[in-house]
Amino acid sequence: MRKLFLYITLFMAVPMAAQTVYNVEDCRKMALEHNASIKIAKENVKAARSMKKAAFTHFLPDFSATGAYMWNEKTMSLFPHDLMLPVGVKQPDGSLGTGIGANSVPVPNDDGTFRFEDAAINNNFTIIDGQPVPLNADGQPFDPKTNPGDLQWKNHAILPKKAFEMDARNVFVGGINFVQPIFMGGKIKQMYSIAGYGEKIAQARSIDAMTDLILEVDEAYWRVVSLENKVKLAHELKNVVSKLDTNITALFDEGMATKADVLKVKVKMNEADLSIIKAENGLSLSRMALNQVCGLPLNEKITLEDADLDRNPDLVQVIPTEQALNNRPEIEMLAQVANIAQAKEKVMFAELLPTVALSGGYMATNPSAFNGVTKRFEGMFNFGVVAKVPLFHFGERIHTLNASRANKVIAALELEDAKEKIELQINQSLQQTNESFKKQMQTQKSMESAEENLRYANEGFTEGVITTSDVLMAQTAWLVAKSENIDAAIEVKLHSLYLQKSLGTLLSPISQNNK
Repeated sequence: MRKLFLYITLFMAVPMAAQTVYNVEDCRKMALEHNASIKIAKENVKAARSMKKAAFTHFLPDFSATGAYMWNEKTMSLFPHDLMLPVGVKQPDGSLGTGIGANSVPVPNDDGTFRFEDAAINNNFTIIDGQPVPLNADGQPFDPKTNPGDLQWKNHAILPKKAFEMDARNVFVGGINFVQPIFMGGKIKQMYSIAGYGEKIAQARSIDAMTDLILEVDEAYWRVVSLENKVKLAHELKNVVSKLDTNITALFDEGMATKADVLKVKVKMNEADLSIIKAENGLSLSRMALNQVCGLPLNEKITLEDADLDRNPDLVQVIPTEQALNNRPEIEMLAQVANIAQAKEKVMFAELLPTVALSGGYMATNPSAFNGVTKRFEGMFNFGVVAKVPLFHFGERIHTLNASRANKVIAALELEDAKEKIELQINQSLQQTNESFKKQMQTQKSMESAEENLRYANEGFTEGVITTSDVLMAQTAWLVAKSENIDAAIEVKLHSLYLQKSLGTLLSPISQNNK
């Protein structure tokens, strides 16, 4: 039995020795580092910043490279069949002389010039004395050397079909192009502005998420502080009632108290035990909730630095309403939404304006046709200006422009409505904070009076002039007064917190560093 008690004592001593004291700033910092929504908000800011950078690139030229390959079943030819092309030879006197045939060859003259003669006879011919002799147009044989004009090849050169075939069965095309916007009606500038507004919205959402998280952490923190004090109060009540129980039992043994008085105190003892159980269970659950939001193990028992509520609360510095509105992330988001609506109106107006862009590039093909049809890559540079003027779209762009103007008015109205509501929230929070301070002062006085009343009741009971019921009533009044004082102190903390949120000053330097 002693060993079991020793094991239990050691087991309970280890976690108590490892306890760490945290203040509210420590809990905020841990929550900001652990919470998934804060991490998501930060990533959204990074994404919005990248989108802004991407929108800026639209001011710059857009370069692209393209390539293609095509296989064709057949080749292409410029001629359906072989053709004959009429040709002639320039004579020394400047006249066009005998034509050049497909089988003509150059023969030098005595004066250094050349003449063309047929290397082979292509007229109809006959055999005379075993030799082929050409026939003229009348079918009579002639001597080509003395009568060259009677040759029948008609002074034509042959153009063979095969020489003009182009092998396009394997076609390769490649190029590099660029487009530089010159005038887009202001659309690119407005889209860049919209991306910048989107970045500011993401930052405001991140601040709003941090504010909500800090509010949640502080509420959980002060809930734990409240229940810790309620547990202490329950144990104090148990001690007070136990002392009364000891006294009433002694009086009953001496015959100076009735059994009813003893039973009344016993009931009060049971109520005190039950209040301790309820307070400790609530404290355990509240600690788990605080640990969860801070990213700590649920069963880890932590000690809070602000468990003592006797010190004076920190006063909230009240700032002008206009400054408070500028601090609120909700107003920042709505203001940027209004800016986006205004920019979209300008974008829709730009759809009615012409656009101008500069284009250029280099393109190469294989087969190439720049110097005959060759099986190699050859290319060329090209530059141009492209203009596009919208003419008629059945009023579609006008209707879209009107819709964007209506959205701009809606965004402005929502912004003004939010400002009015936040201004009302600030005044309500300020009034509630002041009321909580007054309530704390009143409960402090009530608690002092209840303690004094309980002291007189105990003295009167000892002297026999106060009944047990009066003492129990004094104890109840003392319990209620102290409990209300704890609640009032927590209300001061929470209402000060809510006032800071409404003023937009809730974020501490630690929180600002996490933006």
